[in-house]
Amino acid sequence: MSQSQRQVERVRATASDVLERVIERTIHISEIPAPTGAEHRRATAVAELLETSGYATDMDELGNVYARRGKRGGKVVLLAAHTDTVFPDHTDLTVRRDGSRLYGAGVGDNSLGVAATLGALEVLDRLSIDTDADVIFVATVGEEGLGNLRGIRAAVDRYRAELGAVIAVEGHNLGRVTHAGVGSTRWRVRVSGAGGHSWGAFGQPSAIHGLARIVTQIAKIEVPADPKTTFNVGTIEGGTSVNTIAADASALIDMRSIDSRSLKRLVDRVGQIVADAAGDELTVDVEVLGERPAGICPRSHPLVGAAGTVLRQLGFEPIFDASSTDANIPISLGIPAVCIGITHGGMGHTTGEFIEIPPVKTGLAQLSLLTVAAAQVVARSRS
Repeated sequence: MSQSQRQVERVRATASDVLERVIERTIHISEIPAPTGAEHRRATAVAELLETSGYATDMDELGNVYARRGKRGGKVVLLAAHTDTVFPDHTDLTVRRDGSRLYGAGVGDNSLGVAATLGALEVLDRLSIDTDADVIFVATVGEEGLGNLRGIRAAVDRYRAELGAVIAVEGHNLGRVTHAGVGSTRWRVRVSGAGGHSWGAFGQPSAIHGLARIVTQIAKIEVPADPKTTFNVGTIEGGTSVNTIAADASALIDMRSIDSRSLKRLVDRVGQIVADAAGDELTVDVEVLGERPAGICPRSHPLVGAAGTVLRQLGFEPIFDASSTDANIPISLGIPAVCIGITHGGMGHTTGEFIEIPPVKTGLAQLSLLTVAAAQVVARSRS
């Protein structure tokens, strides 16, 4: 058996030993509310778990939690797992264990991601593995929805001069290597006018009618299938009553592409429609709610190759794909980055979300081995 194979087996065995602790921590983290913008309670709990394991922690003003492993200095590997969820404060977050599954809102996205990253640090510590580059763990805020990736933006800004590689960790999608960031632009479009009584002021322009004209024109836009580019009008609000000409109406618009130029063309086209289509005597305002950059870390990059190799060593044929994750930010800045998953599951972003427990030990081994490999990639890039 080669030295590489021996290390894989040692990491596998230790990951199996750590599995139950990771599951316990997943439950603990998951049952602490952490809606986007209000992650502080969960962040504090993550800091306490790190400190219990012997790590010094630091929390920035946003609520990101940081811990460093190693004292080499120089370029580092950043492990990022987001703490926020899509669920409001009042959601029942009770986690239920049923056989080989855990059920609970946000249990996989991303309580498991956070717990598994803590678990990977424990695997490395138990095996006394001295990585070739220091590892910085960050539990980020603001990954979901209108959080606009603000946590990872702050983390990358903080360590920009030191970053050699970034690994973002999600609970779901074991076997996938996300090396391309899907960029997005999100707007709130608000149309307003004088309004009035539907009978007495008939003929006055309606904000709802104006917004409908905008949405109708957007629906006619043709976008390329390759590079994949999409748009969606997700919500519409407005009006006062059935017999009132609407004075206000608004819509949330999501525009995405894997290619930054295609995204810009789409945004420009939607912007033109928004400016022209509402009609006379109506005012249109656009509020930018979020902008996530697109980008690709090439398949040929050693970090992406290492992620694929680790999965093959663990019995998976890797799937290389694109998504919108914390990895978007470093990728867009030319910093090597991937996002990986820890297990299989389903019903994400619903209160019926679940994860499979047995594959977690494989996902944990994957993250531990990839952290070691990423540190080697970073060390080679320095020489």
